[in-house]
Amino acid sequence: MNSNLNIENFLNDFSHTCKNVQKKSFRKNQTITTYIQKRNQICILLNGEADLVRYDLNGDKSIIEHFTKNDIFGEAFYIVTINNELSVEAKKNCDVLFFIYDNIHQKCTNNCKFHQILSENFSNLILNKVMDLNTRVEILTKRSIREKLCGYFNILSTRNLSQTFSLPFSLTDLADYLSVDRSAMMRELKSLKDDGFIRKNGNKITLLYK
Repeated sequence: MNSNLNIENFLNDFSHTCKNVQKKSFRKNQTITTYIQKRNQICILLNGEADLVRYDLNGDKSIIEHFTKNDIFGEAFYIVTINNELSVEAKKNCDVLFFIYDNIHQKCTNNCKFHQILSENFSNLILNKVMDLNTRVEILTKRSIREKLCGYFNILSTRNLSQTFSLPFSLTDLADYLSVDRSAMMRELKSLKDDGFIRKNGNKITLLYK
């Protein structure tokens, strides 16, 4: 969301005057929402962390996206079919705003500032979402596990403006996010360390090749 937006004022307007938006709280590991057809729901993560996940017929999980504070998600960004069910799971305790896309540009009956602020910032929200989705596509198009790891590490390094950064995932979740076998990924991480490409301390990674 636009960094110029005062989130505290935004929430205050919502909680006191707007009847078209809901705020809900979720505990770690709870399902925040499941994407369904014919519902243009959009959500904003106010705090905490969450993952957009898909389970295949064998119960194997893929992490499509990872969300942190002020990230936006919902059916409006995906083509949802019966055979392509997606859900958002809380990785930490979360507070989330829920609203329907069709209502964004409708003037609130209580004349609150929520819809005006949201309309003014919606273009930025969409642009940020497109950038996130492009990042995901870029990673998945890498051919080898090493290329996927290095590509993702480069992205995190650039975002943090540092060669040292923390992984937002557990290693199991990282494998799910990269769509690779965890054991094979662990071997490649060890190889990257042994070859002097990275230094790893817990969930902190330092790039040695930049």
